[in-house]
Parts: sequence; structure tokens; C-alpha cells
Amino acid sequence: MSLSKSERRTRIKFRIRKIVSGTAAQPRLSVFRSNKEIYAQIIDDTNGVTLASASSREAGVAKGTNIETAAAVGKLIAEKALKAGIETISFDRGGYLYHGRVKSLAEGAREAGLKF
Repeated sequence: MSLSKSERRTRIKFRIRKIVSGTAAQPRLSVFRSNKEIYAQIIDDTNGVTLASASSREAGVAKGTNIETAAAVGKLIAEKALKAGIETISFDRGGYLYHGRVKSLAEGAREAGLKF
């Protein structure tokens, strides 16, 4: 019995979430990738609060290839996090491979000053 793509991703996501959890001191950077857009949120799981969010749908994000757009979203989420006083985070790739758009978003956030 083989799993569908979404079932496989859900299993991987739960496996990651058993380990990665966001606190007030070190919140979690969660990534969601759709076919067209990419979204990122910084979440404090102890209080259940989203501290900052960014997506490729926002006005300030440069449009280009998917990977360039993901890097721009990474820089935007890092700027918002630093403005909110967040410097270190734990990265939650959301069940996706650390490759392509997800990797580009993470590298963009690192370049802009987030530590993880």
C-alpha cells in the first residue's frame, strides 16, 4: 500500500512537529508551499500565537522565478521578525524536502539576519 503525496507529507509533518516546537524565546518558522504561492509564519506554540507572517501575495515581494520569490519572502519574514525582537528561531519545513523553494526561503531569512 503506497501513500498519496499529501498523506506522506502529513506523516512527515507530524514526525517533524514531535521534535520542533516554538517557544517565546525561540519561536518556530513554519513554511507552507502551494503550487503558486509560498507562505511563512513565525509561531509561539506555548501561547498559540502567530508573531509574524509573510507571503508571496504581499505587495512588497519582488516577483520573479519561484525560487527568487521564496528568497524575497524569507527576507521579508526576517525583517518582520527582527522588528518584533525575534533573532533566533527553529525552522519547520512543514513536511517538504529542504530543497528548492523551501531552501531558498530559509537562506533568504538567514541572509537578512535570522539565526537557526
